[in-house]
Amino acid sequence: MADDLKDSVLSIFEASLDAQLRAVRRLRHGEPAAAPRSRKGRSQVDMAYDVLKKARGPLHVSAVLERIQASFGVAVDRESLVSSLTKKVARGDRFVRTAKNTFSLRPEAT
Repeated sequence: MADDLKDSVLSIFEASLDAQLRAVRRLRHGEPAAAPRSRKGRSQVDMAYDVLKKARGPLHVSAVLERIQASFGVAVDRESLVSSLTKKVARGDRFVRTAKNTFSLRPEAT
C-alpha cells in the first residue's frame, strides 16, 4: 500500500474513531446529543487559508493539516481538504497548486 494511501486511510479511521469516542463519552456523562453546528465556525478552506497566509509560502497538505490541528484544534479529513482546495484552484479562487498536494495562496489573495 502506498504511503500516501495508507496515511489517508489511517487518518479517516482515526477521525471516525475519535468521533465515536466523543459520542460514547457524552452518553456516559448524560450529556444531550450535540446540537447541529452553526455556520459561525470556520470552514476547512478558511482554516487552510489562515494557515497558508501565516506560512507565507507553499505547504504540503500534510503540513496544512498539522497546522490546522495545532491552531484550531480540529482534525480535518485529508481527502476532503485536498478536494476543496483543488476545486478552489480550478476556479482561480484564493489558492494555487505549486506541486503534488502542495498549495499556496494566489498572490492577489495575500
